[in-house]
Amino acid sequence: MDPVTLSVMSAALSGIAEEMGTALVRSASSANIKERRDCSAALFDARGRMVAQAEHIPVHLGAMPESVAAVMARGPRPGDVFVLNDPFEGGSHLPDITLVSPLDLDNEIVGYACTRAHHSDVGGVVPGSMPAGSTSIWQEGLIIPPIRLDESIVRIILSNVRTPEIRRADLQAQAAANLLAGERLRELVERRGRDTVLATFDEVIAYTGRRAREAILRLPDGRYEAEGEVEGDGVTEDDLAIRVAVTVAGDGIEIDFDGTAQAAAGNVNAPIGVTRAACTFAVKVALGADVPVNAGLYEAVSIKTPAGCLVDARVPSAVVAGNVETSQRIADTVLLALAQATAVSAQGQGTMNNVVIGSSDWTYYETLGGGQGASDRGDGPSGVHVGMSNTLNTPVEALELELPLRVERYELLEGSGGQGRHRGGDGLVRSLRVLEPATLSLLADRRRHAPLGLNGGDPGRPGRNLLNDEELPAKATRELEAGDVVTVETPGGGGWGRID
Repeated sequence: MDPVTLSVMSAALSGIAEEMGTALVRSASSANIKERRDCSAALFDARGRMVAQAEHIPVHLGAMPESVAAVMARGPRPGDVFVLNDPFEGGSHLPDITLVSPLDLDNEIVGYACTRAHHSDVGGVVPGSMPAGSTSIWQEGLIIPPIRLDESIVRIILSNVRTPEIRRADLQAQAAANLLAGERLRELVERRGRDTVLATFDEVIAYTGRRAREAILRLPDGRYEAEGEVEGDGVTEDDLAIRVAVTVAGDGIEIDFDGTAQAAAGNVNAPIGVTRAACTFAVKVALGADVPVNAGLYEAVSIKTPAGCLVDARVPSAVVAGNVETSQRIADTVLLALAQATAVSAQGQGTMNNVVIGSSDWTYYETLGGGQGASDRGDGPSGVHVGMSNTLNTPVEALELELPLRVERYELLEGSGGQGRHRGGDGLVRSLRVLEPATLSLLADRRRHAPLGLNGGDPGRPGRNLLNDEELPAKATRELEAGDVVTVETPGGGGWGRID
């Protein structure tokens, strides 16, 4: 395929994925999707290889191939819509519900549309389905194996959640986004021809593979080791080690987690799809912005994990924080290793700062931004989502209009970024007053260990969780009374370079 045609067709496929995401955001009911955009969309070919993605959530997108593979194993037919959230059968954690729809031309499946969205309640022992102290997957909510979505399945789902009407609307928005992908693909075929469109699937993946491997070839061959940690698992506050050895050999990269902690009693275990997402994200960052992201990149990175360890969770491990927190720590640790081979930024906040508040009939979920690490190019940005998260905030007006919460304070935490020739970005502080009794769950990290600076830069300031005047651990669930104030101070990013 000539370069001009490839460029035009690649942009067209990416445009379909982006339009899927836009349709999902504009059609959804929950603030978590329509305001925060905690959702993702992508296109896959008939072999289950990712072809194009919207610029959404790295932890969603990197784990999506597992979802499509799980659906393909069930013998999908044209017209089907499959739903799943089982972390051990293609999902990530239970609140992330994925819809996969076969895309057909003349009744032949030629690809798949996939949307994943964080639903702010899927049942379980606490409102919001993210308990800090869960010790098995069954405590975290309704488990949905890959299954055809019809009204009977929808009724089962809605009978197990606290906010059924919002869940129904968000599921309908996902299904509509998948349907739109099929319509746009058929329109593209009408304009460009079936053979050209299907050939583009292979060409786009092959092109990305070439670009990724060319970029890897520019890295010095070697074995680069690093160590990080997860601050407690919700059951204990003991650190859990993440150890990686990144081997660059020719045009391939292997990431080995030998020496990483065994499975945790609590919920910081990461399914292998989440680990793969974090690793490929880190490699993408190290290779640079001009390397596309699809199956071509994934094929250049191999991952080895001890069976059943912290980063390769097995049934019935609890995993709800593995997706949101351990993924961040994996990405940070892999980047720390790759910093020995190429220029990367100092560490960012390294956590999503998950705040979940709710009762029997309402739920609030948000991840909070913090500081990004500085680099040789300049200071790190402040108050942004970093790493495996790429969401927005919930506007104060939307939050207070829909929920019995009041925002008492929301501002940058000036001075929390690490000093250096270039300063790390500052974290932020958000205080919420609850106006009626509710349950609070916090899932965070970097409360004891600071984000590291690079090349002599200072570390950023760790974060802090407060309930009124009581300091809470990184992972905590508490019952709230009307008038209680929950405050989260997020970490700053590391600085870069010594100050002369």
